[in-house]
Amino acid sequence: MRIASNTVAENFIRQIQQLSNQQTKLQGQVSTGRRIAQPEDDPAAIGRVLNLQSQQQTLDQFARNATRALDLSQASFSGLSQIKKLSDRATEIGTLGTGAVSAEARAAYASELNQLIEQGVQLANSRLGNDYLYAGTAVDQPPFVATRDAQGRITGVAYAGNAQAAPIPLSDTTSLNPATSGATNAGLRDFVNHLVSLRDALEANDGAAVSTARTSLIASEDLLVSALAEHGAVQMRIETNRAQQAALAENLAGLIAAETEADLPATVVKLNQAQTAYQAALQSAATIMRTSLLDYLN
Repeated sequence: MRIASNTVAENFIRQIQQLSNQQTKLQGQVSTGRRIAQPEDDPAAIGRVLNLQSQQQTLDQFARNATRALDLSQASFSGLSQIKKLSDRATEIGTLGTGAVSAEARAAYASELNQLIEQGVQLANSRLGNDYLYAGTAVDQPPFVATRDAQGRITGVAYAGNAQAAPIPLSDTTSLNPATSGATNAGLRDFVNHLVSLRDALEANDGAAVSTARTSLIASEDLLVSALAEHGAVQMRIETNRAQQAALAENLAGLIAAETEADLPATVVKLNQAQTAYQAALQSAATIMRTSLLDYLN
């Protein structure tokens, strides 16, 4: 049975094209280091990679959340630390004021307390970016509103924020509130008002009121210390979570690489084999087609 020469030629052309395509694909894998260039190269692997990449995107969002949470906690901690320094000095003034002091000393202490009060309100209205730190979720307006007398001195402070929290998700199962609690924010209001009371008591030369204001300041200081410790614990939790999420992200990257990256030594061997087969197919095609043509002429 004779096979038509055009059928033989078509078979050779198809085989050569297949070998050429295989060569091109392997050359691409060697040059890029990637096993999959198109979805049709391995549909099942592409499905797994898309799922892993979706998990990567979720982890990236958690990482951004953690950065935001850490920034908030650190900024709050910094502001509380500075307020704690004000409290230390105010308590010292209260101690000094409980003894017998001259009118000039009382006036000097009261003047210094005026400055501490102004600084206290300023620190209590600290912001990170455009958001007020000690306002609960009402971050778009100053949380501490001062009342002033005719001379412009602060006579009291009211809290205009709220006690609500805005937890930030750090993982599928973990969320935390990096801002100060409602109790801490209310305590900052009370702290500034205790400063006002101490100033007024010194100006009135009222020893009992000075002692009472000093005791109140010590209570406020205890609250500040507790809040600082809480923020330290929050920051530790965030850092621990970030380390866990980074490890998960590294594992995901490894899984994606295993699905998509080519085994270069094995790919080079396959490329050499494909090139050899391609050259052999060309030589075979040339020989057979030349023989078929001579048979036809004969």
